[in-house]
Amino acid sequence: MKKCIIIMNPESGKVKSLSTKNEFYDALRKHGYDAEIKYTKGPKDATKIVEELADDIDLVISAGGDGTLNEVVTGNLRREKKLVLANLPMGTTNDVANMYGYTKDYQKNLELLLNGVRKKVDVCYIDNTPFVYVACLGDYIDMAYNTPRNLKKKYGKIAYILYGLKQLQNKIHKYRIKYKVDGVEYEGEYSFFFITNSSRVAGVDDIYYDVKMDDNMFEVALANPKTKPDILRMLVQVTMKDVKEVPGITYFQTNHFEIEFLDKPKTSWCIDGEEYKTNKLKYEFKVEQRMKMLIPKTNAKKLFNK
Repeated sequence: MKKCIIIMNPESGKVKSLSTKNEFYDALRKHGYDAEIKYTKGPKDATKIVEELADDIDLVISAGGDGTLNEVVTGNLRREKKLVLANLPMGTTNDVANMYGYTKDYQKNLELLLNGVRKKVDVCYIDNTPFVYVACLGDYIDMAYNTPRNLKKKYGKIAYILYGLKQLQNKIHKYRIKYKVDGVEYEGEYSFFFITNSSRVAGVDDIYYDVKMDDNMFEVALANPKTKPDILRMLVQVTMKDVKEVPGITYFQTNHFEIEFLDKPKTSWCIDGEEYKTNKLKYEFKVEQRMKMLIPKTNAKKLFNK
């Protein structure tokens, strides 16, 4: 039997919906896996668990949200021998999972995963910290990590909206920046910053129409709305067209991006739905292909070149 470790976040929204553990184990055994569940007990616990796993593990499944997946990936990248990873969505938003073609049924998702294909996946970094699909900064973005967990458990995605409505009374902050893309220097004033390797962010599908997970590139979108109505207009247009076609958004596709804030940001970066605390004003973004994942066949041809 092959060995499988499931790293499960007990705080994720759907974990308690598991009808029986037997169903879970039976599906894995059917595909030749002897499985063991390891529960996380706090922040960064998943990273430590993956770091300390034996080299003979055939598959590591992250059962949680995007934040849990980030921790699992981080732990894997710290290993000398990298393990094959997979994502079983159990969180609230599950942007990565939706992009790959998972459903809302965890049992069906497990089958999609186990019948999937192995792919080399790009991993992005903000300085030396990896992120799976998004690093973003700006007003209201803190709702991803500041929305109370009890609200997320009770209301799901609506909890983010409830928290966000409270934030609408705040003014829009603008930041003067210098930035460099592929060695070319620019300056500008922007309010929102998105560095992504995903076609879906914050529950919005098809933000980019041509994203590939193995092209050694990532997407940069810098937005400069003047008013709150401008923000709403941009959000509506993002749901209707490719981000690069939306007025007020500066777009690049690159494998190297540097940014320097001339005005200190009022909020933290948000990385894969979690807060990234730092007092730095200069950041470097890069991408490396250092990870293999088992993913559903559903969108594989669309998302991968090979």
